Amino acid sequence: AAFRGGTGMSGKFRVRGTRKGPGYGLGIPVEKPKDFKNTLLRLIMYLKPMKIRLAIVGIAAVFSTIFNILGPKILGKATTRLFEGFMMKMKGVPEATIDFVYIYEILILLGIIYTTSALFNYTMQYVMASVAQKTVFKMRNDLREKLPKLPLGYYDSRTHGEILSRVTNDMDNISNTLQQSITQLITSVVTIVGIIVMMLTISPVMTLIALVALPTSIIITKSIAKRSQRYFKLQQQIIGDVNGHVEEMYSGHKIVKAFGYEKKSISDFEKMNNELFEVGWKAQFISGMIMPLMIFINNIGYVFVSVVGGIFVTRQMIEIGNIQAFIQYSRQFSHPIVQTANIANIIQSTIASAERVFEVLDETEEIPERQNTIIIESPQGEVTFQNVNFGYKEKEILIEDMSFNVKKGQVIAIVGPTGAGKTTLVNLLMRFYEINSGKIMVDGIDIRDIKRENLRGIFGMVLQDAWLFKGTIWENIAYGRNGANEEEILQAARMAHVDHFVKMLPKGYHTVLNEDVNNISQGQKQLITIARAILANPAILILDEATSNVDTRTEIDIQMAMAKLMKSRTSFVIAHRLSTIKKADVILVMNEGKIIEKGNHQELMTKEGFYADLYNSQFVGKG
Repeated sequence: AAFRGGTGMSGKFRVRGTRKGPGYGLGIPVEKPKDFKNTLLRLIMYLKPMKIRLAIVGIAAVFSTIFNILGPKILGKATTRLFEGFMMKMKGVPEATIDFVYIYEILILLGIIYTTSALFNYTMQYVMASVAQKTVFKMRNDLREKLPKLPLGYYDSRTHGEILSRVTNDMDNISNTLQQSITQLITSVVTIVGIIVMMLTISPVMTLIALVALPTSIIITKSIAKRSQRYFKLQQQIIGDVNGHVEEMYSGHKIVKAFGYEKKSISDFEKMNNELFEVGWKAQFISGMIMPLMIFINNIGYVFVSVVGGIFVTRQMIEIGNIQAFIQYSRQFSHPIVQTANIANIIQSTIASAERVFEVLDETEEIPERQNTIIIESPQGEVTFQNVNFGYKEKEILIEDMSFNVKKGQVIAIVGPTGAGKTTLVNLLMRFYEINSGKIMVDGIDIRDIKRENLRGIFGMVLQDAWLFKGTIWENIAYGRNGANEEEILQAARMAHVDHFVKMLPKGYHTVLNEDVNNISQGQKQLITIARAILANPAILILDEATSNVDTRTEIDIQMAMAKLMKSRTSFVIAHRLSTIKKADVILVMNEGKIIEKGNHQELMTKEGFYADLYNSQFVGKG
């Protein structure tokens, strides 16, 4: 396939994340979905094929929790027997002993119960891991299949960071919730119900005393969370400002130094950093008050439970072992409630993530290919625009009634001011956008009747913004055509004048281009993209002015390489410097989406029209 131009993934962006960790949900604002119900139902549809596994997870979670809850009650029996034996000895009852055999049997039973609980818990986690990963695997595959089907307009209207956030962060958020939060939610709910049941079997009165602390905890938590939430919102906003400032200052540090803005940059950072410190301190301090206050309230509850329990024991209304078990249950009771509240917030955030993923999956795809599409085996490079009309929006026509013919091997230059429609014309030619009306033909065939992959394989592109990926120079050139042999790659490198500078590098063609591709010059990058286009051997070339950011010597090398590349090929040249297109066969002068002049350089200069004014403004200072 011929090289497709683009800016790559090196653009600056901030990736949206989901905050988790200690204190999550306690005053920290949670992103909520627009349509919780329908998004949840749609997410459940992804889980539907796993219903048997989910049933196993549910059963394992219930049994694991039940066996875990039984422990304190059974342990209480051992405490009661131990206490009874000790009291009989204290009273001097003849032959009074502590029944260690019974206690030993209780301990063995506890060992069996906790081991069984652990096995059920292991089964639950193991099966849920499979459910989570297979579900997310299916969703990622759906995204992978969807993204290539989206029209170029989708990517033009969104930042790389926004799209990446949905594919990575949102998917990770869904994965983590399915893996951890679902099982925690089940066990927490079962634990709450189980503990209440066990406490009621011990003493309804003590249960009522223990539960009185619950609404007090909820009221205090909500009150403090409401106060801390505004500080967390402000904290997130300032963190974004700090990150943006640091990113700008370090990516443009040369400009900052050149214009002497170091002190202002440092001053701005210190101001934002101090604001972040103040807001962050308040947010953490206020939200940090929640747990101590909850512990304080619960401890008061424990005191009342212990006092009432002591009275019941002295009146022989309850066994001492049951008091021990009840205190254990009351201490365990608050944790699953807090955990359930946090999980509810996490699920809200997860549904919001799922909603963003589904928004991508619901985007309108490229117009489906027509049936019986044609594959051009030996393209000649003839192009015809016939009464073409196009607008990014239906009511805003950008290109109006455009018609022209290009013969095989001709060089067609496209010139005009910014916004004239030069790049749009190229996008239409490669069918990145669909025309409103009219017809575009390659070799006499409507491009809508040509298989998209085959159509785009006919073109090769060399853009002003050279796109290279992290890898060796050899791999970047070989990207031009799958299956190219060593000699073909070397030949393309020689024709593009790449071989000359590569031989001077320590590792030659095996030099690894770093992520930002800043370990070679702009001109060298451009020569590599030309080598890649030469290797692709396309029938039609699209050249966006590739010499505007390089020195004169490199410009000569690039122009020589491009001359070899353009030889015997139909070429569309988007020109910014008009000196580079004087030898073009046809020059299309565009303005406001229309071809207002057409001809070669000499003809257009003779007309003394729009083109002549543009040309003279560059070389004579006229206009």
